[in-house]
Amino acid sequence: MKCKKCREKVFFEGLCRKHFIENIENKVKLTIKKYKLFTKKENILVACSGGKDSTTLAYILKKLGYNIEAITLDPSIKNSSMENLDNLKYFCRKNTIKLHIVSFKQETGYSLDEIKKKLDSNGVSMAYCTICGILRRYLLNKKSKELKTGKLATGHNLDDEAESVMMNLLRGNIGLMARLGPIAGIIKSRGFVPRVKPLYLCKEKEITAYSKLKKFPVAYERCPYAQSSYREIIRNELIDFEKKHSKTKENIINWFLRILPELKKGFKRDEEMTYCTICGEPSQRTICNTCFILGKLENKKI
Repeated sequence: MKCKKCREKVFFEGLCRKHFIENIENKVKLTIKKYKLFTKKENILVACSGGKDSTTLAYILKKLGYNIEAITLDPSIKNSSMENLDNLKYFCRKNTIKLHIVSFKQETGYSLDEIKKKLDSNGVSMAYCTICGILRRYLLNKKSKELKTGKLATGHNLDDEAESVMMNLLRGNIGLMARLGPIAGIIKSRGFVPRVKPLYLCKEKEITAYSKLKKFPVAYERCPYAQSSYREIIRNELIDFEKKHSKTKENIINWFLRILPELKKGFKRDEEMTYCTICGEPSQRTICNTCFILGKLENKKI
């Protein structure tokens, strides 16, 4: 088959290698421009895991001439995080991107495995993904402020967002759904560094193909702790559903983007920013989830 834009051999979904690369990079350009994510004058911190999405994001933003640095959080998950960290170090050196490494162990005194075991022994039942997500959000925001970052860019793609929309819809978490979108959150606050998603319009399979074409040093296996998560259940259901009904995820996102402005407007009235009485970071409660976890590690009453 020939590329639909030229006479070269098709590489992916009707496009040759050259036009496929242009298509992905143009989607990122369009997303940045359409949703006014950031400008070339701003300092952008890219949250990198060492996986295909965030590595692709860092590469494209660098190629497009944005002023970026990378930050990674190391939860010390056995062989998995070690491999990702080594890959990311190599990638950043090769592409002249400054990398900031933040370790769970250094910041909290414990690895993710140790936190989970200690919480269990202290009678606190919390899933790996929940613990990891809470600490990641906390540390990314805290370190972004310390680095005087203008925006924090994450590698969330169209598939990730469709999963998040469905998770919150099925759980009835409409307020949490309102915080989604190309620019996360509902209200601006001095305590939060704005989070943006330049890969918002890119499908996961496109990013995988782009990453492999560019031969990025990434592991394509999913996190070993994700297999039993609620997100993983939704992810697998959407994959199965889309095999029978094409463009399901795109349709979810198109619907969501149409209602998002009204969602944000509706919940903005009820959104009130408060700060943790222990660490001073933004929180919806008097004690943030991170300080709750750290307190329970020491078996404190919180």
